[in-house]
Amino acid sequence: MTTAREIHLTRYPEGKPTLDIFETVERDLPAPKEGEVLAETLYLSVDPYMRGRMRPDVKSYIPPFALDEPLDGGAVGRVLESKVDGFAPGDLVVAQGGLGWRSHGVVPAGALRKIDPSLAPPSAFLGVLGMPGLTAWAGLTQLIRPKAGETLYVSGAAGAVGSLVCQLGKQKGLRVIGSAGTKEKRDWLVREARCDAAVGYKEHDAASLTTALRDLAPKGIDGYFENVGGMQLEAVLNCINDRGRIALCGLISQYNATEAPAGPSNFANLLTRQVLMEGFIVTRFMDRTEEFLSEVAPLVAAGRVKHEETVYEGLDRAPAAFVGLFEGTNTGKMVVKVAE
Repeated sequence: MTTAREIHLTRYPEGKPTLDIFETVERDLPAPKEGEVLAETLYLSVDPYMRGRMRPDVKSYIPPFALDEPLDGGAVGRVLESKVDGFAPGDLVVAQGGLGWRSHGVVPAGALRKIDPSLAPPSAFLGVLGMPGLTAWAGLTQLIRPKAGETLYVSGAAGAVGSLVCQLGKQKGLRVIGSAGTKEKRDWLVREARCDAAVGYKEHDAASLTTALRDLAPKGIDGYFENVGGMQLEAVLNCINDRGRIALCGLISQYNATEAPAGPSNFANLLTRQVLMEGFIVTRFMDRTEEFLSEVAPLVAAGRVKHEETVYEGLDRAPAAFVGLFEGTNTGKMVVKVAE
């Protein structure tokens, strides 16, 4: 019998999550049945959307996490035992659900996809070649649909999604401006992600950010990949061109809010400038995964797309990684290394 160590959510947070809402638990696992595999977790994913699953009173596209159960989410694992054709001991697999925040799990084969470690390190399949990568690719190519020579602004540009949006934008001949909270992250965006410019947001309000964006994008903004919300959206609406496109991917500035956030005061610009703003959830584009991988995996293999990771070591560090996500401690993808 295999004993798994698991990270459970013991209560829902109010405001920013804290370490004391998590607990480490040991549990004996059943043997896998037909159609299932036993896998050990190598890396687990820590993502902003998980905060939305800690708000049981808010209707969402995905159910809230159950209390006193292991948190679910993306993970890369190694098959230890298989009761299904197509998976064998030693295979590396990625699971967007079913493995999650635990050392081992019994997972239905339908929740798993084999990965090829010759393309990139296994953890990359939780980031640039995983759900965040597909999110970036889909929002940019399917919603913003940029044309060479246009100007793209990306909020949360140093994160797992935003950093790939920036790099794909440059691949497509765009002028790219990214926002990030620290000088180190902004330097990385210009040096490694090849952004034309990077702007801080912590020192701005909507009015001063509008001025900064007008200086950096004198011809206006054609596309906006929105990860943050708040005053950045208001500033962009002041600068966006007629028939601009906004891909609404995330609103991380609001995820820990205890009161209703103020809306943009200039929402009418969507109307008068005929701007298209569309929200999307990545599951809508899961059927485009192979198309996404065919475009992005060769860029990663050739070193033309950089993928930064912030790695916490050990399953017990998963709560700290999650808390750090909302304090801006990560550059690129936040992952936890559970085993070799």
